[in-house]
Amino acid sequence: MSEYQLKLEGPERRGRKRILIGGLVLVALALAAWLFLGPKKAAGPAPQRTEQVPTVSVVVPGRSTVDRTISATGSLAARREMPVGVAGEGGMVTRVLVEPGSWVRAGQVLATVDRQVQAQTGASLAAQVEVARSDQQLAQAELDRSAQLVERGFISKADIQRRTAARDVAAARVKVARAALAEQRARTGRLDIRAPAAGLVLTRQVEPGQIVSSGSGVLFRLAQGGQMEMRAALAETDLAGLRPGARATVTPVGSQQRFQGEVWQVSPVIDQQTRQGIARVALRYDPALRPGGFAGATIVGGQAVAPLLPDSALQSDGKGSFVYVLDGADKVVRRDVKLGQVSDAGVTIAGGLDGTERVVLSAGGFLAPGQKVKPVIRKAG
Repeated sequence: MSEYQLKLEGPERRGRKRILIGGLVLVALALAAWLFLGPKKAAGPAPQRTEQVPTVSVVVPGRSTVDRTISATGSLAARREMPVGVAGEGGMVTRVLVEPGSWVRAGQVLATVDRQVQAQTGASLAAQVEVARSDQQLAQAELDRSAQLVERGFISKADIQRRTAARDVAAARVKVARAALAEQRARTGRLDIRAPAAGLVLTRQVEPGQIVSSGSGVLFRLAQGGQMEMRAALAETDLAGLRPGARATVTPVGSQQRFQGEVWQVSPVIDQQTRQGIARVALRYDPALRPGGFAGATIVGGQAVAPLLPDSALQSDGKGSFVYVLDGADKVVRRDVKLGQVSDAGVTIAGGLDGTERVVLSAGGFLAPGQKVKPVIRKAG
């Protein structure tokens, strides 16, 4: 190649290089502009996010009249228990005529005691009565004859007076003999152990052949009329508002049966050690009511007017029991409450609510104070 050609190619190559370099610079500038402007356009203004408000069920509880119930435990017993022992001299028991669980009438013989000696004594006294009666008849006959003779002057009036006195003495002896016989018969009758009143035999502690006396203690125990009761032990705060006539339901331990009764006596004193008193609940006889057994009772001790809520509305923490209520802006507010009695109908609120609040029924555990909600009113009760 000639020197002339080299001179012609040099400027041409240089021009092409300049064009290539310029194109590369333009591409780089365009890429930089896209990187710089592209994210801004993509970001743009952020879309408005809508806050979701939870829907909750609320109730206005109002104020309901609820029974004031008291739960208690205690023992079953005969309402009027009658211990029966030996009323007379005693002796050897010959027969026992009743068993526990037997019904007896007033005066019925429960057991007999040997009376051979008393029978002989009674026969002797009866004979003495006949002797005294004969003496009286003889004295009366002599007095009658003397009265006829005194009119004829054969007997003086002093003799008449002596015979009259003898007749009166004989009559008095008859009365004494009869009284002694009656006393002996009464003593003999007391050898029979009898029921003082109609009722149910609870226990028997005597057997034939046993020697008994007035110091032998209780031989039988009877429940007068078969009437039973529960002796419920109550705290003094529960006794304060309890009155005779209050309804009660008694359930013996180990049984599903429930027995209706009513309080017939409220203890006038409080035990200083346990701070409890006894409420006695009268019950009708039933074989399932066994004296000495243990039982539980629910006593209706009056009525109270207070808000009533279901258990689902109540919550508790270290500070105590509380509910969530809604303010005027439908925001959740914590309200501490004092619980009353618990029943199948719900929980009575003894303090903290007046019944006009909108109370969250459920899902309270997922809410927080100050949170806004959408309330749905439910019917109370």
